Amino acid sequence: MLKFGLWQSNPIVGDVRGNLNRLAEMVGLHGHACDVVVAPECFSTGYPLEDLLNKPSFRQTILDEVQHFAGIVADGPDILLGSPWLVEGGWYNCVLHIAEGQVRDVRAKHKLPDHGVFDDPRIFLAGGVPGPIMVKGHKLGVMTCEDMWSEDVADALAESGAEIFVVLNGSPHERGKQEERLNQAMARVVENNLPLLYLNLVGGQDNLVFDGNSFMLNADRTLAMQMPSMCEYFDVIDPGQNLRAAPELLPLDGLALDYAACVQAVRDYVHKNGFSDVLLGLSGGIDSALVASMAVDALGAKHVEAIMMPTRFTSQESLEDAQRISQLLEIPLLRQDIDQAFEQLCGVTQTKKHGAAGALAEENIQSRLRGMLVMTRSNMTGALVLTTGNKSEYATGYATLYGDMCGAFAPIKDIYKTDVFAMCRLRNDGKILPDHLGPDDLVMPERVISKPPSAELRPDQKDEESLGSYEVLDDILHQLIELQASPDDVVAAGHEAGFVAKVARLLRISEYKRSQAAPGPKMSKMMFTRERRYPITNCSPF
Repeated sequence: MLKFGLWQSNPIVGDVRGNLNRLAEMVGLHGHACDVVVAPECFSTGYPLEDLLNKPSFRQTILDEVQHFAGIVADGPDILLGSPWLVEGGWYNCVLHIAEGQVRDVRAKHKLPDHGVFDDPRIFLAGGVPGPIMVKGHKLGVMTCEDMWSEDVADALAESGAEIFVVLNGSPHERGKQEERLNQAMARVVENNLPLLYLNLVGGQDNLVFDGNSFMLNADRTLAMQMPSMCEYFDVIDPGQNLRAAPELLPLDGLALDYAACVQAVRDYVHKNGFSDVLLGLSGGIDSALVASMAVDALGAKHVEAIMMPTRFTSQESLEDAQRISQLLEIPLLRQDIDQAFEQLCGVTQTKKHGAAGALAEENIQSRLRGMLVMTRSNMTGALVLTTGNKSEYATGYATLYGDMCGAFAPIKDIYKTDVFAMCRLRNDGKILPDHLGPDDLVMPERVISKPPSAELRPDQKDEESLGSYEVLDDILHQLIELQASPDDVVAAGHEAGFVAKVARLLRISEYKRSQAAPGPKMSKMMFTRERRYPITNCSPF
């Protein structure tokens, strides 16, 4: 059997030359040890491309750069490259077999997903059921991502004489996804009695994070190899050997994988967009503490700045906790008191004359003053602003437009508040991955996790006064969002009818806020905007 060089890699969308140059470097470093090098789905261009592929000049760039790359690696091993490609006048999501300086063979993706975050049929044509690719005398059953998730493509490849399945993937992270991948891969192995190589992208791309977690299954259904989570990794695999997974490469799972995904998302969003530094408002509360920790783990303390913006409602505990967080993370904390500006704006707008509505307006004035200050600081320093809202807040509208929602990226926008608490405890136990750049131990005082959450926009304010228990709220939201249950279904599951109706209404009327929110990484099975595309103007009871 052939020796495969598998590169779990992190391309940049649109940087065709840069991506292929990096692949050429890897071939130069490792090509002597393998017969064929494999790069993941759409590696040449990055993934997903969305409408970038519709630009004629970009299409020509792909054709030119791939041909140039083929010439560079002409003396090395064969290459299986994931790339968009022109076939008989149409553009397909393909695997290119490159050998001896040319594109020798092409296999187009057969099944194009148009669910969840995917809309491949928008830019690609669907290929027919593929046959194997002949590489150095061996028949390889090459599939692209979704092609593995049903039996027909694998069956056709096996019937045509494939000796091994090689699956190139651009499969984004979500909780529980790795188990689903392994189950689908195992089904193909069992059905056809063939080994399977599963190679996935890694890295952040706007709202998505690709987690890597590549693997190989032997024909006897044993797990032969695993690659680590959230990092680039090159390995040479000889499927003819009786391989077993190395324990030190076991991938992350659960909240640890979610945390690492958020860190990867921040790092790549900042660096791939040409920035180096971030800043955030640090309130002394749990959400901003978690985002600050993620930022430091992603970028290093010298690239993170925090701003504390107190008013008369800010507790001494919050002032102390913000200071302690900054000390633990070793980041600068700039203090900018906003009480005087708040008082002046209340006078100008005459909020006191408007009763309860005026009181709510006063809360939002504080939030918008803070948003203005962090954006002003961003203008002056060039740092990107990270917003600190969580999924529970975005779902219920417990966030202020042009206030705490201001910013370029929202690392925890798809993480419920109950998971925020658990994630903070997990991170306080130590770093999640060795390449994370923050402290080895505590990143926040225990009091930040244990004290009742509060926006501190009025005297003695507590989140639970408005939102109830987060355990109850998050369970209701999970049923309404991820499970797409009706309010009646949620009541039947044991929740109080009046509170369910309130939460369902808040979820519905807050759509306009979410449509204006900063991007943030997908963690759940139902991320706002890309997977839950609800109309803003919507009078349905659901």
